[in-house]
Amino acid sequence: MVRVKVNGTAIESQGLVKDALVSAGIKINKFLEDDEAESVFMPCDCGGCWSCAVKINGRLSLSCNTPLEEDMDIQTIKSPDKTLRVVSSLGAHTAGGVGTPYFLKKEKKPVEIVVFTHGCNLRCPQCQNSQVAFTDRGNLLEPQETSQILSGLEEGMGINTITFSGGESTLNPTWLLKTIEHLKKIKNKINIHVDTNGTILTPEYMDKLIKSGVNRLGIDLKGVNLPTFQLISGVQDPYLARKYLDNSWRAVEYLIENYNMEYVLKSGDKYQLIKGVKNTNKPSLFLGIGIPYNKDLISKNEIIEMGLQIKKWDSKIQVCVLDYRPEFKRKDLIQPDWKEMIEIKNILNEVGLETVLVQSEKGYYGP
Repeated sequence: MVRVKVNGTAIESQGLVKDALVSAGIKINKFLEDDEAESVFMPCDCGGCWSCAVKINGRLSLSCNTPLEEDMDIQTIKSPDKTLRVVSSLGAHTAGGVGTPYFLKKEKKPVEIVVFTHGCNLRCPQCQNSQVAFTDRGNLLEPQETSQILSGLEEGMGINTITFSGGESTLNPTWLLKTIEHLKKIKNKINIHVDTNGTILTPEYMDKLIKSGVNRLGIDLKGVNLPTFQLISGVQDPYLARKYLDNSWRAVEYLIENYNMEYVLKSGDKYQLIKGVKNTNKPSLFLGIGIPYNKDLISKNEIIEMGLQIKKWDSKIQVCVLDYRPEFKRKDLIQPDWKEMIEIKNILNEVGLETVLVQSEKGYYGP
């Protein structure tokens, strides 16, 4: 046991700084809450997102992985001061993400400038980017510095789209919103694309993102049934898993019902984005939805159930089926072959979805 102070109160604790916070009666949240003054948002537990930052002896430090030492003076801080994030692999990207309009994925050239944000609130055993999702080994940057690097890369490449991916890009709202704000000041007419699992997106947060300049959003829905979500996401706590799962679906519903969707229009060999006709007083948004597929993780019947729910909201929304491959802790998985992925595409088309593409061993196919 060591003696430390937490917000001026002397306590005895052991382990990490987060253990001292708990000993001091401070709540640790895994989901964005309203009572931030009485709690600390700690979604990733690996030091990547910096949402759990506190001040230790006057310096910003992490509460999730910093060992306690004698006589530490720990002060919790409010969200506006949490302006650091670990990032890596800033550069041009050719594949695009779930929220990338499908016709751009067909081009054999970079389609966006990407920054990969470290830290994730899920623990997907088959994660394809585990070196980013579960580590704090990268560049610790502030919003202004991040925006300058990204805008410089965009200017050099002339791509006109900047994407935030990860990991889970939304885990530090202050850092993300301020970075986008700086980007729009440098170049207002630029596409801002956020790829996310949607699990912590609240209506207020989504409104702020779109108001800040986000006009392309991709949300991965990892199943519709709790056992499937837990298998894919690796979240063992059923209460937290249910909250994450339900929230990701509510996020999609909220965006479709409250914003003016954009769709891809093909005319001959040319493509363009067109705006829908409802909610004309709201900003326009291109929304892409990701659906996982591997027969060892999710059934075709559940794929149908997901497709029917999405169709109920909007049959024209772009849906991208992702072939889950052997990665990370699931090297035993067998990657679905091209024919199997085409079968899934056909299933979703048959339930009424009009814009379905699949990621396969041969690249993207569809719509």
